[in-house]
Amino acid sequence: MSKIIEQDNIDTKIQSLIDLLRKDYKVPGYVYSQYEKFIPGITPVYYSGPYFNDLEIIASVKAMLIGKWMSAGENVVDFEKSFSKKTHSLFSCMVNSGSSANLAMMAGLKKHFDWKDGDEIIVSSVGFPTTVSVIPQNGLRPIFIDIELNTLNFDIDLIEEKITNKTRAIFLSPVLGNPPDIDKILELCEQYELKLILDNCDSLGSQWDRKFLNEYAVSSSCSFYAAHEICTFEGGMISTNDRKLIDTIRSITTWGRGCVCSGIENLLPNGVCNHRFDKWLENHDGLIDHKYYFLNMGYNLKPLDVCGAVGVVQLEKLDEICLKRKISKKTICGLFQKYIDGVKIPSILKKSNTVWFGSPIICKTRQQKDKLVKHLEANKIQTRNYFAGNILVHLGYQHLGNYENYPIANIVLDRVFFVGASPSYNKDVFSYIEKVLKEFNQ
Repeated sequence: MSKIIEQDNIDTKIQSLIDLLRKDYKVPGYVYSQYEKFIPGITPVYYSGPYFNDLEIIASVKAMLIGKWMSAGENVVDFEKSFSKKTHSLFSCMVNSGSSANLAMMAGLKKHFDWKDGDEIIVSSVGFPTTVSVIPQNGLRPIFIDIELNTLNFDIDLIEEKITNKTRAIFLSPVLGNPPDIDKILELCEQYELKLILDNCDSLGSQWDRKFLNEYAVSSSCSFYAAHEICTFEGGMISTNDRKLIDTIRSITTWGRGCVCSGIENLLPNGVCNHRFDKWLENHDGLIDHKYYFLNMGYNLKPLDVCGAVGVVQLEKLDEICLKRKISKKTICGLFQKYIDGVKIPSILKKSNTVWFGSPIICKTRQQKDKLVKHLEANKIQTRNYFAGNILVHLGYQHLGNYENYPIANIVLDRVFFVGASPSYNKDVFSYIEKVLKEFNQ
């Protein structure tokens, strides 16, 4: 009881300090998210941002003032356990970004399943670059699939013709959270003995046939960057139901070491294995600390413990955030369809329950897109390309294939963009967006 009272007292004191700073020093609200007062034409309409209140600030201060670790510690462990429970996964490993999650996940999968250099991974030609880059970075070969315009996801009907005896997995990255036909992908995986991997960075909370998308994959990544469903300043997560796979991934994220102790387990004199100091090396007869026994070539991809503390708070808000993102996307896309001639919105399949990363707009022509984007930006409404568009157009990726072989993907940079679907939007923001769209000179 005394510990609870002590923690509550700390929370109260930090809250008092926040209130004092806000009152006496005009400390603003939370950047990108909470509007103290939305002023049309003056206040930017950010495409996304962290959905914070004082709870995240209190958790951050506590982690820094009275936390036991600076790098990944008890807060990170708590977040990993809570995240696994929330997403119906058995195991999760937090890292410092979604891109790092993809990197470590692909490295772990390659070792765990004994994939060889040159083995092939099916992936969309359109999307975020670090969905693709981690494949050749791990000695594997990306095999690109063109997209279809209805959902902007890769065209599932084109996958089978690209499968060879070297194909090992399909790497799915749902567009702005909206999944393709998971049933058809699973049929292909079963028929050709392939693994389904999920880049879940944009689609946390999205469902297919009443199950989270990660429940269909052998492993999935997630991002907690400021633009995503939940934010931990920076951060990412890898989830799976395979204990050996997550141990390999955790090793890769912590320099490749063999020790899998985390959080308070690091303080146990003999570790969880009960023989921390032992003859771990085959070619060395002396006692070695398990913490300095290296099973894999790895990286330091660990997050800060403060990020884990914020994640615990954010996870409690995930259902609210998902609902508000759906409302924002439906409202904004409805306004575009009402006031802008000829634009289309990507379709949602029957079994999909999509949590939207943004509100995607497919324009009639490049000229319409360019003109519309210019109009919105001039009125402080942020826009974004659909990420890289065809990744093979970009200098860093041209060696991986010929962009001209993916004609539908090439349409994306010309005709597709998105605006926000932020959970922070309110009726004043929606009214302002409607006003701006009404004023668009078509």
